Amino acid sequence: MVVDPNFDWKGEAARHHVQWDRTIVYEAHIRGLTRLRTDIGEDVRGTYAGLASAQVIDYIRSLGVTTVELLPIHTFIDDKQLLEKGLSNYWGYNSIGFFAPDPRYAADHLNTLREFKEMVARYHDAGLEIILDVVYNHTAEGQRKGPSLSFKGIDNASYYRLLPNQPRYYINDTGTGNTVNLSHMRVIQMVADSLRYWAQEMHVDGFRFDLGTILAREPNGFDNQSGFLKAVTQDPYSENSS
Repeated sequence: MVVDPNFDWKGEAARHHVQWDRTIVYEAHIRGLTRLRTDIGEDVRGTYAGLASAQVIDYIRSLGVTTVELLPIHTFIDDKQLLEKGLSNYWGYNSIGFFAPDPRYAADHLNTLREFKEMVARYHDAGLEIILDVVYNHTAEGQRKGPSLSFKGIDNASYYRLLPNQPRYYINDTGTGNTVNLSHMRVIQMVADSLRYWAQEMHVDGFRFDLGTILAREPNGFDNQSGFLKAVTQDPYSENSS
């Protein structure tokens, strides 16, 4: 779907980054934080708009925190084993769209992008930071019997780590069925582009990396000089975000 990305950030308060030794993080789930609140409209409970309501922001400020960390909001899908049981994935650690906020968390699905940006702007107006819990270590496509939704069909051998002698099988360092191959330059580029998009276009203030050490793995294991770490640290915009 092609959407209008325009948003007027001119009215947003000047962004200021809190020093780490002064940062107090409040971790929140978009749906869970506001789903049962009766002091906001029922139509916005459990949504980006609900999180952006004055009542919720006032509550978070009253706690004395400086930063709100949102559990995964990248577009994700429900796992097959959950669907077979009539369940759904609540936590969202099953990403497939690294450049889009999940529309299920929007009060107005057709304007998900604008609603997310408005939420970020209101938190900045209140002097609060927004950081995202991001899942780049694996995708929702799972192991070899999992669905082909995106990266498998584009270039399976580049996007995923495969067993060298049995390339039909995935290396499962993450425990989810697959491991994103951040030894490949185009995969590094995809993740770096995603991070830059959320920082520059969506104005988020930083990131928490799920299973972060997986991102720094090379074929022989963890490497503190990995290609991904070097790519992130040299990015000019990394100085402006956490």
